[in-house]
Amino acid sequence: MTLALYVPRSSVVHRMHAGVKLLGLAVLAVLLFALPTLTAAGAALAGVLAVGLLLARLPVAVLARQARAVRWWLLALLVVHALTTDVRTGAHVSLRLLTLVLAAAVVTATTRVNAMVAVVEWLCAPLRLVGVRPARVGLAITMALRFIPVLIERADRIRAAQAARGGSPRGLRALRTTIAPLLVQVLQMAHDVSEALDARGADDVPPPRRRRSPTLETP
Repeated sequence: MTLALYVPRSSVVHRMHAGVKLLGLAVLAVLLFALPTLTAAGAALAGVLAVGLLLARLPVAVLARQARAVRWWLLALLVVHALTTDVRTGAHVSLRLLTLVLAAAVVTATTRVNAMVAVVEWLCAPLRLVGVRPARVGLAITMALRFIPVLIERADRIRAAQAARGGSPRGLRALRTTIAPLLVQVLQMAHDVSEALDARGADDVPPPRRRRSPTLETP
């Protein structure tokens, strides 16, 4: 779940190639699972914060918004593991998830969407042999990243409208009263976008290229 989008800065992290940053994110994920210790997870979190705040010079609010977005998931993981295994395991799992979320936020906040999409399309290029269209994969990723802030804005509007009508529920009831209208708006928006894409021929399959038959010259 990545809510942060590109934050313009003139830092060394921003100037790095998108492929290098995505590779670093993948390596970090592998290391977090290959070294299943609380110390390794804590060191990785400290490293991500150092890269994001010191090297990339991102605002603290960008990473804090990420942490707030997953706080209930982290709490749920901690409680479940405290009841089933132990608190240390729950803290390790929650810390590992928080590290990956913040690392993904640093990547998206320091990389333009078109640069990430170009890397994904390059990686998907060999899949043309099995009928996959890399341009379509890139379009799906671009739309997913674009709609994240749109969904956040819609959710904020719903909560503001409920507060203006005198209804400001809290806890699970607030989550319920926000999800229902948000889901309706998301489905309507997806329907509108799909119609727009169909009208522009986004799902059309390009015709196969015909080979020219050699012409025989007549004397």
